[in-house]
Amino acid sequence: KMRLGQHFLIDRSIVDSIVSHADLGLEDWVLEIGPGEGILTRELAARAGRVYAVEIDPDLAASLCNTAPNVMVIHADALTVRLPQYNKIVSNLPYNISSKITYRLLSRPFDLAVLMFQKEFAQRLKAKPASKNYGRLGMVAGFFSHIEILQNVSRKAFRPVPDVDSAIVRLRPRTERPQVDPRAFMRLADILFRNRRKKVKKGLAAYGVDKMTLAELDQSLINMRPEELTPDQVADLILAIEKKGDWI
Repeated sequence: KMRLGQHFLIDRSIVDSIVSHADLGLEDWVLEIGPGEGILTRELAARAGRVYAVEIDPDLAASLCNTAPNVMVIHADALTVRLPQYNKIVSNLPYNISSKITYRLLSRPFDLAVLMFQKEFAQRLKAKPASKNYGRLGMVAGFFSHIEILQNVSRKAFRPVPDVDSAIVRLRPRTERPQVDPRAFMRLADILFRNRRKKVKKGLAAYGVDKMTLAELDQSLINMRPEELTPDQVADLILAIEKKGDWI
């Protein structure tokens, strides 16, 4: 079902690689988004204490129900369903929801995530400020997590064969990041990159920050462009604005 972005992983060596990078034990409760035919689900079940497999396709969800006693199949849309408690995320994510589901997962607590993305998406996820691939995705991901691209994966590892290669990515939460509201950070990142060709102060003004507060902020930051800001500099701006009591 191409409308659901279904490209099933068929290469068992890639499955083994994903599972090994997740470092699973019986104490782990794993979230899998888009299990498909279950090639990864079965390996997760053999190593983890519990697996929550969220599958939107009713036929696939039904076929997965008897995978293993420790697998709970959730027939739902992963973008909207109330997610269960888990500590690790291991998934070959559907291409068509990569951005939306990544933003959702990053803002929730987890210990470790090993995810398969399109190769280009993975490069944007890991992109550094002032690089050509840096945008809202890189800013948000860089704020919430440490990112490693572990392995490139040929498109031939999937059925049907997609038009692009993929990559396995490992995310570890940043425990040292500035303590700001994740929702505020994501909102501001979105606003800034809607105005990416303009200086940061223009984006802040669009966000509702008044001229008096703008005049009291670090001028070296607000006269930069969004793609030049590090994630922590964005967090610093949020904290400074909140201190002035000028936030919406």
